[in-house]
Amino acid sequence: MTTIARAAVLRETGKPLVIEEVELEDPRPFEVVVRMESVGVCRTDTHALHEAPPPAILGHEGAGVVEAVGSGVTKVAVGDKVLTTFASCGTCRRCLLAQVAYCERFMELNFSGGRGDGTTAARSAGKPVATHFLGQSCFATHAVVGERSVVPTDPAWDLQPLSPFGCGFQTGAGAVLNNLRPPVGSSIAVCGTGAVGLSAIAAAALAGCEPIVAVDTVASRLETARRFGATETVDATQGDIGEVLGRLVPGGLDYAVDTTGVAAVVASAVGALNTRGTCAIVGAGASSEMVLDWRTVLNGRTVTGVIAGDSVPEVFLPQLVGLHLSGRFPVAELITYFPFDDINKAIDASIRGDVVKPVLTFGS
Repeated sequence: MTTIARAAVLRETGKPLVIEEVELEDPRPFEVVVRMESVGVCRTDTHALHEAPPPAILGHEGAGVVEAVGSGVTKVAVGDKVLTTFASCGTCRRCLLAQVAYCERFMELNFSGGRGDGTTAARSAGKPVATHFLGQSCFATHAVVGERSVVPTDPAWDLQPLSPFGCGFQTGAGAVLNNLRPPVGSSIAVCGTGAVGLSAIAAAALAGCEPIVAVDTVASRLETARRFGATETVDATQGDIGEVLGRLVPGGLDYAVDTTGVAAVVASAVGALNTRGTCAIVGAGASSEMVLDWRTVLNGRTVTGVIAGDSVPEVFLPQLVGLHLSGRFPVAELITYFPFDDINKAIDASIRGDVVKPVLTFGS
């Protein structure tokens, strides 16, 4: 049975989304239909507003209930609560090595505007609308999602605060816990204290890092960073970031995480490392390239890109939600809720920096 969904459709590049009815195909053998209960708004979505070819349904931080399953689906059943996350093929070398965030078909499955075979799951007025954005396209009441992009949850969990775990929260926390894996007592700086950066700071505190330095231009965000575990803060508007980090951590940082995607900030963070330090780059979009002095890297420093927190979502997301529910990863305080119909207000608030993590909710 065809599902009729209300979706926020990108009709014109860079313009507000238009809420309209779309027809969703029945799920294919290894797909499910998820009725969304909450959806996070991520910076990747705001970038896509200016980059994705319209018409398209964006959104990639979903939490909801399974309403239909394809004939080959075994992971979930109708009525199950799930989180939605990025797509991976499951058969390439990277997937078989449990490096699913680096799937050899990642771009095709997550950014092609469809399933990767040229087909899309939605139509409006008889014409196709791009779907499967980061495996989901969940800026809608319902989404057709590949089985590999759903993570079953405990039926008792309240889904409303959990949708950002599928991208933003796992990206920041995973960059620290899965990729850097800092030993207790390691020094670390996190540049950018939005949802991803604050998740990284909370994870660094869980790992026992000391000191933990938060870098940002917004005083209120730096105050929040202290509540999440930062022991030092740096106002990036008040001088050279590298020089300040050098004074705070003589001899250089063991680790740094950049969530800004700003080339100058990346260069400062890498330059502030000690000679065996590592900088994880998780932010993209602000600058199209980064420039590093060759001696900086030659001296033993490592610069590594990190996608989706190096996460295997089926393993990491339940662990991370468990930490949240125990009070050790208190990211729910970062959320500001908006009704789905106010999606453009939520996006604008995110771009302005008025809120840390907007989450859309759906009426019953």
